[in-house]
Amino acid sequence: MNNKVLQVFFAFVFLAALSCVFLTAVSCTSGGAVTAEEYFSIGMAYYEMGQTATNASNREKYFKEAEKWLNRARAMDKTMTASDYNLGRIAYETGRYEDAAKNFERILSKDPQNIMALKAAAYSRIKNGNLEKAEALYNRVLTLVPEGADDGFNYALVLYGMKKYDKCEEVLGRYPFALEENAATILLLARAQKAQNKVEAADTYAKWLNVNTGTPNPQGLYEYAQVLESAGLYARALEQYNKAIETLTSDTADLKKSKLRFEKARLLLTADPENSEGITELKASADEGFDDTEAIELLLKDERVTQVHKDEIKKIIYDILNKGKEKDKEEPGSTEESEKAEEKGEESI
Repeated sequence: MNNKVLQVFFAFVFLAALSCVFLTAVSCTSGGAVTAEEYFSIGMAYYEMGQTATNASNREKYFKEAEKWLNRARAMDKTMTASDYNLGRIAYETGRYEDAAKNFERILSKDPQNIMALKAAAYSRIKNGNLEKAEALYNRVLTLVPEGADDGFNYALVLYGMKKYDKCEEVLGRYPFALEENAATILLLARAQKAQNKVEAADTYAKWLNVNTGTPNPQGLYEYAQVLESAGLYARALEQYNKAIETLTSDTADLKKSKLRFEKARLLLTADPENSEGITELKASADEGFDDTEAIELLLKDERVTQVHKDEIKKIIYDILNKGKEKDKEEPGSTEESEKAEEKGEESI
């Protein structure tokens, strides 16, 4: 019998021994009455088994049992903070973030300065999308523990999500050590500065790249390229677009390689009009699935783009719309939409 099997076996023996007090309504201890601590112990035993369970159904079953016993413990002794805290942990681990937050906040109603509960409640509020409550909770955390860089980062992340970019930058500025060494913190600062159109964003993105020990985030590289392009640093921007294209191994919901190639093509066609590489990249982006004809049409209105390239761009738009029409033919009921798209393409061409 291997160690894992033995652990599970002894855990069940332990639970059976503890549970006998409830089956007979008399405690196995000399006291005779069942105590909140005994309920709590059984709940935590089930919780530990749920954490180590490799099977999803077993994990769910153990957590459900843990909640049952912890709720009994809490009902008997409502001052038992540990029960609320672990009920919150179970709710969080099973994806019930609102329930988790309520359990942690119940602790805070009795103990407003409980740091563990404050942090747990704040993170639960992030997960359920209530950024306003998360902001208020993290503000309380940092009032009590101002030196906590990790909590400061989470607070700044919430502020960024709420589009409070100036306050996000201010909070990050309280942790200069993290801004010297932590790539994630530096990237968040760069993004907050970019959102405020601050010129120093370019230097912050450069610093982020310098401290990055692993593969840089393609999204960050893309953002850096945008900042450099806005500053008129086209050669450096092109370098970052290329890095982003190379680094993005697979498309995500937020970033696609075809989009990156379009951005590179757009930069080449406007900043280096005589270079034919721009058209080559634009065709490649379309071949890889870029079909935002409105974005491509803007190039037809840009005076920096040569007429020769505009003629090529018109052909690319026409091909994209034709592909869309062919795809629509394969889908019943979409002919009318395809015809409208084709008319739009003809008007722009």
